[in-house]
Amino acid sequence: MTSVNLTLRLLRAGGARGLLGAGLMAAAVALSTALLLAAAAANVAFDHRADRETWRHPGTPAASADAVAIEATSVDYVRGKQINVIDLAALDRPAGAAKNHQALPTPPGMPRFPEPGEVWMSPALARLAASLPANQLADRFGPASTSPDSQRTTRAHPTGLLGEAALVHDGELVAVVGRASTDPAMRATKQTAVERSSDPTPIASFQEGEPSTTASTYRVLTVIATILLGVPLLVFGGAAARLTVARRDQRLAALRLVGATPGQVVAMTVTESVLTALGGAVAGVVLYLAMIPGLAQIRIEGGTWALSDLWVGLPIVLATVVAVALLVGVSAIVGLRRVVVSPLGVARRETPPGLRMVRLLAFAAAIVAFLVASKVVLGWGSTGKAVIIALLGLGFWTINLVGPWVVALIGRLTAAAARRPAGLLAGRRLVDDPRSAWRTVSGVALTGFVAGFTVLLSPAASVFADSPDNQLSAAVPAQQVQAVSAEARQRLRDVPGAALEPPDEGDGDGETSGSADAGHDGLVMVTVTVPGGPERVDQARTALAGVVPGRPFTSPADGDRSGAQVLLDIRTGALTVLIASFLIGTVSAGISGVSSVLDRRQTFALLRLAGTPLRVLDAARRWCRSS
Repeated sequence: MTSVNLTLRLLRAGGARGLLGAGLMAAAVALSTALLLAAAAANVAFDHRADRETWRHPGTPAASADAVAIEATSVDYVRGKQINVIDLAALDRPAGAAKNHQALPTPPGMPRFPEPGEVWMSPALARLAASLPANQLADRFGPASTSPDSQRTTRAHPTGLLGEAALVHDGELVAVVGRASTDPAMRATKQTAVERSSDPTPIASFQEGEPSTTASTYRVLTVIATILLGVPLLVFGGAAARLTVARRDQRLAALRLVGATPGQVVAMTVTESVLTALGGAVAGVVLYLAMIPGLAQIRIEGGTWALSDLWVGLPIVLATVVAVALLVGVSAIVGLRRVVVSPLGVARRETPPGLRMVRLLAFAAAIVAFLVASKVVLGWGSTGKAVIIALLGLGFWTINLVGPWVVALIGRLTAAAARRPAGLLAGRRLVDDPRSAWRTVSGVALTGFVAGFTVLLSPAASVFADSPDNQLSAAVPAQQVQAVSAEARQRLRDVPGAALEPPDEGDGDGETSGSADAGHDGLVMVTVTVPGGPERVDQARTALAGVVPGRPFTSPADGDRSGAQVLLDIRTGALTVLIASFLIGTVSAGISGVSSVLDRRQTFALLRLAGTPLRVLDAARRWCRSS
């Protein structure tokens, strides 16, 4: 308790300047804690979204003895927006197995398994269906038909609404369609080349699903963004322990010279740093909670976030607070080496030993390792991604390692080339304490790295060409082209201007002409041209629904929309990271600048007493900043 009491006494005796130094440290820790929690919240939020989506994507088919239902997913579009359609069908129960056969699983967000002919919609899709004519959206969810004379069922009002557990976000367009196991849609292959679509798969429950490729991509991008933010934040948080370090070192060196033991000096430093850091970390948690409503409004995948998605949980909050306090404490201990080993040298303000070139070698080695690994381990799957991400973080961290060495080099060159007192003072100041000078500009330097990386990460908008939206196509088995064309022509009678030319008689191998183009695996692309704008296109989509079971008619523009959404989200994420990085850099430069003034106060006062003109000191200060 002696060290703790002495630390508190010294803080109180430090006056306004002492409290200002502690306040600067607490402010730096608060910002670091809040943004670290926000970065962790992004990862947690994307995990929540991926988990809510897994039920739609069955993984390995269930064994025939365990399977109780069939699930298939497909993608449709309306007004340029994506609709995720999940088809569910209960398998017929074996004779005599009524008691022992597993019950039908309940889909997330629904009270029960859907009956054949039922349509359950997300609230956003239900609102959209009610606002549009039925022949442009709602009618397409009726039962499939393979006969030109069959009647379509209107679905202006869904059977029920899907709950939050079934949706990635509140604005998502999702439809769950109940079908019979004998329905052609539950036997046909889906658009397997289209993201978030899957063939009919036997399932035993909805707990065995897998995240989509898109969800996995967002997770990887979020980890990269976390590294781009996490490294500057950790550097900033560690540097917080060394704010006003010169003033503290002078005070502790005096205590060592009057008889304080190294253990007492370390204990006092750790106590002061950790107590201040804990206060700042708690303030950072409050700031993080205040940021959640604003963060929830960032639109990703076309929707905002639930507040619960961005809450990381009490264990992560406590772990972050403890980790930040320990980081500050360890950083403070590392900075005590000169005070413990050579208190007289600190008191006499002797120049410390120069930094070694091994820092530059470590930086070069980290960059080379990242470049080599990015080409070698790409085929290793998730392990390769983890290696590349780890090396990216290591390379980013070594910028902070090589920074002080570069500052010291600039200081030596400046002092050697100086022709005026201001240049000499500036150069000597950089050589005497390159770490302190680097802390003043490290936030800006790391922000520059983040800005450059985000520019490279954001692809150009030109990667997606302007594809036509008025040509609808579907892949049809070659032997069914004539029947499908006849039914499509029958259904398009009420769509003004829609044109589908009948394919010529082929030779049986799937080769056709006109609007039907031969594809792979015996499939033929049947194309319909629909002039008249989005309303006519959606009317044609609805009229053609079910003509090819499991394969909605889609346009070339539909294939670009998913990629365009990912591109938009990458830009949104890059802009968010960039704004946070500029915030870190600005606050870091401001706090470090004020701390530097407090540290140099005695030096400038001694120079003034020695007769140095004030204009020379101002010029030296400006020279240090520009260097």
